[in-house]
Amino acid sequence: MPDEVTAAAAHDADAAGAGVSAEAREVLGPFTGPAVLTPVTHNPHNGVTAGVWAVTAGERSAVLKVLTRRKGATGHWAASDDPRHWNYWRREADVYVSGLARVWQPHGIRAPRLLARVERPDGDVALWLERVPGEPGTRWTLDRHVEHARRLGAAQGAVGETADRPWLSRRFLREYTDGMTPGRELLDDDEAWRHPLVRDHFPAGLRQDMVRLHHDREWFLRIMESLPRAFSHLDMWPANVRADGPDTVLLDWAFAGDGALGEDLGNYLPDSVFDLFVPAARLPGYATAAYDAYLHGLRESGWKGDERLVRLAVCASAVKYDWITGLMLARAGEAQLDYGGGRPVSPELRYRERGSTLAFLAEWAAEARTLAPRLGFAQAPSGR
Repeated sequence: MPDEVTAAAAHDADAAGAGVSAEAREVLGPFTGPAVLTPVTHNPHNGVTAGVWAVTAGERSAVLKVLTRRKGATGHWAASDDPRHWNYWRREADVYVSGLARVWQPHGIRAPRLLARVERPDGDVALWLERVPGEPGTRWTLDRHVEHARRLGAAQGAVGETADRPWLSRRFLREYTDGMTPGRELLDDDEAWRHPLVRDHFPAGLRQDMVRLHHDREWFLRIMESLPRAFSHLDMWPANVRADGPDTVLLDWAFAGDGALGEDLGNYLPDSVFDLFVPAARLPGYATAAYDAYLHGLRESGWKGDERLVRLAVCASAVKYDWITGLMLARAGEAQLDYGGGRPVSPELRYRERGSTLAFLAEWAAEARTLAPRLGFAQAPSGR
């Protein structure tokens, strides 16, 4: 998990609840003194997460993640009681307890060990997890990212869809993007596109490409829902991976469920750049190497499908980022921080890097429009 601590997470430390030291003694064994809680960076807006802490208890340590539906978040990040909803509040506990978080382990991708699940009297669920001290994916070399892509291909090719469970997410991509609406009304707003940060740092032609992606959104979603399926993490990005020697440890299984084969990779690559972990200038070469490695992993696993369908899934997954354009138009000029809130980020840097990444995703979208009819899918709308 990232090392930076958000102010919201620090505030939540006081709300971890009485009895953490008692729980720690049950999970980790006897120790003297109180358990020490250090907040760990997470999304403080998500209504399913009461908090995440690194817990030090004597000479032992663990990560404590508390799942809740009592947080009171509204809108997009509200917790859901629907087991199929992308933000179902108990899903991560179910993934760990069922063993699904371990199904990729033979291929070098594992979850932290679940030390205990505690059903608290207030209705919350406390997950006590192994603390993994290895290098976070936010600091990996490109070679390590590419190796992760190979392992992901091998894992998804070997495991496939897995048996369905009633609490796995369904239609994640559609439901998640449906709620990401900030700035959507600005896509056709001339004034928003004339803001200096947008005008000077978004590549020429990006407006037309992003407006078309938005108007073609339903076509892209139908394509993604029609492609070969795989058990998917659905929150695959560098902040959710750590190195543990030769192994990759994959964190945060809260969205896990049904996805298109290749969808996780289509999320991982642009997210590497959107949050400034990989320079945008390296994205084309990085994406090519990672895609080739993913295919190699699929073939290694014995998968014998049509690789063009995988390529279509990766390219069509560009639709997940339709919302970022509107968000950038809405927030032009606002002071922004890096992921975790640790450092201020130059607006010029953020808009340049994200603009370049959106242009790269426009190329993916164009490739998907060309490839889909060759594979028997309907042609995309003509656009504007």
